[in-house]
Formats: sequence, C-alpha cells, structure tokens
Amino acid sequence: MSYFNINRVVIVGRLTRDPELRALPSGTSVCSLRIACNGSRREENGDYSERPNYFDVSVYGAPGENVGTYMRKGSRVAIDGRLEWREWETSDQQKRQAVSIVADTVQFLDSPGERAGGAAEADGPEDGELVGVGAGEDSAVF
Repeated sequence: MSYFNINRVVIVGRLTRDPELRALPSGTSVCSLRIACNGSRREENGDYSERPNYFDVSVYGAPGENVGTYMRKGSRVAIDGRLEWREWETSDQQKRQAVSIVADTVQFLDSPGERAGGAAEADGPEDGELVGVGAGEDSAVF
C-alpha cells in the first residue's frame, strides 16, 4: 500500500472565453478560466481525428488578477496545478459534483500583443513568463 498520493496536472491549451475575475468573501481574488486542449484519437477505420477536451481552472490571488488583466479568449496558456473535486446541492435539492483544476503556476504562451487582441501591453508578463502561486500571496512569482 502506498503512503503518499500524487495529484498533479500539466495542461497546455487555449482559453475558450474571457477570464472571469471575482473576489471571495475573504477578499482573495479568484479567476475562473475554461481551457480547450485537443486530444488525438484513432478511429475504427485507422484514421486519427482531433477532438477538444474542456477543463475548468481556478487561479487564486495576485496571479489570478494578472490572468484576468492580460489574457483573453483564444490566449494560449500552460497550467501546472492539481485536481480538486467538489460537491454541492442545487436549489431543487439535486446533488451535483465536478472536478476542476486549481492552478499553482500559469504560463502565458502568447506575446503581449496577441494576448490583448493586437494592442501591446507595456507592463504585463512577457511571452512565456510564469505567473505562480507559492505558499502565500507574498511568495507569488510574476
């Protein structure tokens, strides 16, 4: 029997919508993303076809604020994080559950001009720069 667990996700894809930035009651910022990542599958006839996979991602704190500021629908992004399962009850007493990704590190893969729809961002993270989450907000990497 194993005495440890590994919960790690690394994914590269594109945002399917603009990021949604909001504040939790505690005051912490959280940015919600949806990422599409194509997967290649072999069909019965032997041909390969690509089909998209969609993933919900949450980015907390200052890195989430940066994502909300500098990324837009279609932006390329790399996410390093962990899976989180949650369960809730709807207003009509139906139980729901979902698995999403909580980002530990976000890497912007587009140039600043591509991220902002053509207008270059002077003070934003550079192409390929990491936006990470450390042990606390003070240890965030930009």
